[in-house]
Amino acid sequence: MSGPSSEQFQQAAKVAVAMRAEVAKAVVGQKEVIDAVLCALLAGGHVLVEGVPGLGKTLMVRALARTISGTFGRVQFTPDLMPADVTGHTLYDPKNQVFTTRRGPVFVNLLLADEINRAPAKTQAALLEVMQEAQVTIEGQAHALEPPFMVLATQNPIEQEGTYALPEAQLDRFLLKVKIDYPSQADEVALVRHVTDGKIGDKLNVEPVAPLLKASTVVTLQAIAAALRTDDAVIDYAIRLVRATRNWAGVAAGAGPRGGISLMRAARAAALIDGRDFVTPDDVKRMALPALRHRIRPSPELELEGRDADAILAGILEKIEAPRK
Repeated sequence: MSGPSSEQFQQAAKVAVAMRAEVAKAVVGQKEVIDAVLCALLAGGHVLVEGVPGLGKTLMVRALARTISGTFGRVQFTPDLMPADVTGHTLYDPKNQVFTTRRGPVFVNLLLADEINRAPAKTQAALLEVMQEAQVTIEGQAHALEPPFMVLATQNPIEQEGTYALPEAQLDRFLLKVKIDYPSQADEVALVRHVTDGKIGDKLNVEPVAPLLKASTVVTLQAIAAALRTDDAVIDYAIRLVRATRNWAGVAAGAGPRGGISLMRAARAAALIDGRDFVTPDDVKRMALPALRHRIRPSPELELEGRDADAILAGILEKIEAPRK
């Protein structure tokens, strides 16, 4: 397979940078989170975002949906949410004496699954099928979703009452797990000014965001990202990192093969956003935490010491030699 021509690549890189700038018009600060979400979209993957409510997750997804002229949906996960509330169901229409299919909120380009860990396993599994297959089965009939399709799921970090932990198989389906934190003092000042100056109420405002491309064009960008040149030494480095998680001191369970695949897909997208048509060890390093943190389970002893997956990965990145240029 031949890679993209240099003109196609230049165009794609330009669009990716412009998308980042447009989303930043609506979302103040949170640069790393915006980049990670953009990476996941270009890599054709899904993102899990962890953070307390009110840090602009909904706004970010809406802004991104607007830049790609895509459709946006939001599902608030609750303990009584049923699978059919996510995927859709069939209804009997007594007037015409036929069954009609009512499509659920997943039939969009960008779906925000809010507080996913509040819903029971059966409902989480329904979303999982959609993420994996990009199709929905209603009453035995498969309905394909229009690409691009990306789920941005959020979960609360604190073990609050009434939350169900996501099963490991489900976590593994997310390309990236991003942590969203409180903004810095300067960002928070800018944010409050941006949101309150001359605006009444707290409706999310994505008006300043310009639609840059058609949703179908995202599929072309994804193909260009997937075809970026990647040296064997860089892939080898990524796999060494992933394999190191399996026998590292204090790791109860390391990353499976999907870890390496996700890490490389994310690194390619990161290179494209940076305007390079080849992947460097630095791209791999930059995406190692978001691509691997949810695939590692620290041993209970380490967790007691307050060392989490991020601390383990930081140690691995320090120890494993990156290839020299």
